[in-house]
Amino acid sequence: METSVYIPIISDYGFKATFGNEADSLFLRTALQALIKSDTPIREVHFDKNAFEALTIDSRSGIFDLACTDENGTQFIVEMQLGLAPHFVQRMKFYALHKFNTVVERGNFDYANLPKIYAIAILAKNILPTTHFHTIANLRSEEGEIIDSQLSFITVELAKFTKQVAEIETDLEKLVYTMKTLHTTEPTQYPAFWNEEWLRRAIEELDTRKMTPEERAYFARVTAANAEAVKAEKQRIDDVKRGTIRKLLLQGKLTVEDIADANDVSVDFVLDVQRKL
Repeated sequence: METSVYIPIISDYGFKATFGNEADSLFLRTALQALIKSDTPIREVHFDKNAFEALTIDSRSGIFDLACTDENGTQFIVEMQLGLAPHFVQRMKFYALHKFNTVVERGNFDYANLPKIYAIAILAKNILPTTHFHTIANLRSEEGEIIDSQLSFITVELAKFTKQVAEIETDLEKLVYTMKTLHTTEPTQYPAFWNEEWLRRAIEELDTRKMTPEERAYFARVTAANAEAVKAEKQRIDDVKRGTIRKLLLQGKLTVEDIADANDVSVDFVLDVQRKL
């Protein structure tokens, strides 16, 4: 980010400035339409409260990255994940089913005419055993027949997207390409579709050359906070791994190399734990 002209859309600041831009929802509306693969334009969106309370005393509360509703009452949950998250599907089920429960409750437990709910996950890493970068999942029979489409899970895995500019045709492909490459692209290398209104407006929000002093200060605060959070999370993960590795070393059943492979760490990491035993 020290030399890049554009802030990544997939950063916390970038996500809020584009998907979460309440003053100008054109990008969000077009992106949602592309993500759910709908031919019907989304005319307006209402941003919903993104924090939700537990339904019972012993159940969990949480926070969506973004929650909104369109003019037809369709509900959208959008989550962004940069790091490796092998259990992210479980998180999306938790969020989506919580949303399902709340819309049923608001409807006095009437299951008829429930609004559609789309739980959208945008991931930098791969988590699904699928080959395509975009996956839509519904409740289906063993023959693949749709049983229910009221609740849809949509997953975008940026790492699986490999198309080049000349191959890009759909709004979905334009969106994913932009999310994956904007912050590494020089202004002189603009693909033509970045001049389309919905993308142009979003990109302008991420152009560091056009930021006001207040925006620069806010961006610096968000970046610093995120860096501290990442550092703390990495330390927590390392501490957990060290505890597991200590137990394996004391059992003496595996080689250092096997322990390193099993815990996705380097041999030097294991040797460092061993020296401190």
